[in-house]
Amino acid sequence: MPKIGMSDLEIFPLALGGNPFGWTADTPAAEAILDGFVAGGGNFVDTADAYSAWAPGNQGGESETILGAWMKARGNRGRMVIATKVGAHPKFKGLAAATILAAADASLKRLQTDRIDLYYAHFDDPGTPLLETLGAFDQLVRAGKVRHVGISNYTPDRIAAWLRIARAHGFALPVALQPHYNLVHRGLFERDLAPLAAENHLAVFPYYSLASGFLTGKYRSAEDARGAARGSAVAKYLTNEGFGVIDALAAVAQAHGASITTVALAWLLAKPAITAPLASVSRPSQLSDLLAAARLRLTPDEVTRLDEASASFA
Repeated sequence: MPKIGMSDLEIFPLALGGNPFGWTADTPAAEAILDGFVAGGGNFVDTADAYSAWAPGNQGGESETILGAWMKARGNRGRMVIATKVGAHPKFKGLAAATILAAADASLKRLQTDRIDLYYAHFDDPGTPLLETLGAFDQLVRAGKVRHVGISNYTPDRIAAWLRIARAHGFALPVALQPHYNLVHRGLFERDLAPLAAENHLAVFPYYSLASGFLTGKYRSAEDARGAARGSAVAKYLTNEGFGVIDALAAVAQAHGASITTVALAWLLAKPAITAPLASVSRPSQLSDLLAAARLRLTPDEVTRLDEASASFA
């Protein structure tokens, strides 16, 4: 199994996203998804303290709470690698030192654990000096509450600044990067972030791996997206170029007897920069297509075909 950057954390080459837990997946569904993921070989779950504050009646932390209760009930915390994030919870906004320290304790309580394996800065906080933010993350690492640090949603310049400050002050270096990257969103990552990740030995876990469901092939026309829960999120892909990517995925999928979903994730895994794609499901029946990506090996010609079909998004 691949490791997370320069850390000692070994993971299955697919990260399960916990954002549906407590939102589109209630507690029984989430537990069934987690059980199925582990049964299929998975061990790496990615969540955030803000998940899923946007859902009616939620306050944030629902995903962590469900995950923590599930790990306690199954007695499997030692076999799981857990990533969570700080900075976007309604009660813990931003990355001031006091906010990070308080939010980490709240996450640990919800997760019912004594350590977070990978703790991300969820979004940049330009209003807080990086030195202050990094000092707080380092304090958590030294206290044993966090094993490793990650960065999500930062620009290349800010990532470079983070690395410079960490090295200058002897702070814990980040081991992972979580960017937006998929077949229909390629440019920023491939141009600027991939070289930065490679140079600094950062594991890469792309989110929106399936472009809000567009890369599952469920949308073949604008009509298909009308009224869908994520219809507005995929609207920008409902073009000739976007449908051309789906057609190419379908052809490769047919050659392998696989789903379009599986091939879209396998394309990410074929990229040297990618450690594991991040993907989520709302129903246990959707898991098999995700897990299958870890076993599917695309040929160089197939990767090139998909690269060319998605060139307008690069």
